[in-house]
Amino acid sequence: VKEAVTNDGGSLELVDESFKKDKSIVNLAIKSYGTALQYAHSKLKKNKSIVLEAVKSDYDALEYADKSLKKNKSFIIKVVKFWGSALEHVDQSLKKDKTVVTQAVKQNGNALEFADLSLKKDESIALMAVKQDRGALRFVHESLKKYIEEKMLSIFEKRLIINRKKFI
Repeated sequence: VKEAVTNDGGSLELVDESFKKDKSIVNLAIKSYGTALQYAHSKLKKNKSIVLEAVKSDYDALEYADKSLKKNKSFIIKVVKFWGSALEHVDQSLKKDKTVVTQAVKQNGNALEFADLSLKKDESIALMAVKQDRGALRFVHESLKKYIEEKMLSIFEKRLIINRKKFI
């Protein structure tokens, strides 16, 4: 069983229930295939270290974590610092949390897509997201887009001026 789940984490789906309760077997499976977490026993879906390991392999693994972990702010901050896009699978209440969303967009600006609308309208969050990845502009609320574009242009122009002075 160890060899099977090490080579193909998805094979966890096919093993006896007793193996799905075994932390070491599940850990081997999720290292190669994070979303194998879906086949683990419900008790292991509440285990922070197991879920974090699964998310390191694939942020979509968070979808299969226990609801209690998806609501656990300190745990979710660790997760989104590693993989910002995991914000997609957190509890709605944390998608409204400025600290959580800030950490997510610092890691991946495009995580703004999964933030609550109220934070897509937040100037500091939107700017942080776009600074991290210009493509995140498409997730900024319409009311802020022009301002963020102008702000980014201003930042870019200042960098150009500074760089020119270095060469003169």
